Amino acid sequence: MKPKIIALTEKKIIGCKQSMNYAAYNPVPLWQRFMPRKKEIRNKVSTDLFSLQVFPEGFWENFNPNTAFEKWAAVEVYDFENIPDDMDSLVIPSGWYAVFDYKGDASDAPAFFESIFSSWFPDSSYVVDDRPHFEILGEKYKKDDPNSEEEIWIPIRLK
Repeated sequence: MKPKIIALTEKKIIGCKQSMNYAAYNPVPLWQRFMPRKKEIRNKVSTDLFSLQVFPEGFWENFNPNTAFEKWAAVEVYDFENIPDDMDSLVIPSGWYAVFDYKGDASDAPAFFESIFSSWFPDSSYVVDDRPHFEILGEKYKKDDPNSEEEIWIPIRLK
């Protein structure tokens, strides 16, 4: 498991969000609310979807599966001029990210994330930074397909 280390420039996103935690994790209703309405978003940068998490400060140092965080279903936009009703906007600040390529369906994702946090991070020169985490679901993403591919972006800073 070797990520690319990428300097992200600021991104603007528009989408739907809700509070959830990992103990009762269920993003399906959020995506069911967002997908029929994504066509209302103007000025999309691409067709890529963003599955994004905004964690409270220190979330990963004191991980508790019952701690609430914001989950987003969104797309990247050029500007915030036309935000559809009942949608929100967010700026992902610039910074360094470890970008992991993931191939598989959602059932294998928890083990993949576990290996990032329990193996890759301790052996790296990085720690998790307090900025949004996200997955980019691009053209190779296929829901519930073992050949699905996506990018996992985790914010980092030097130890």
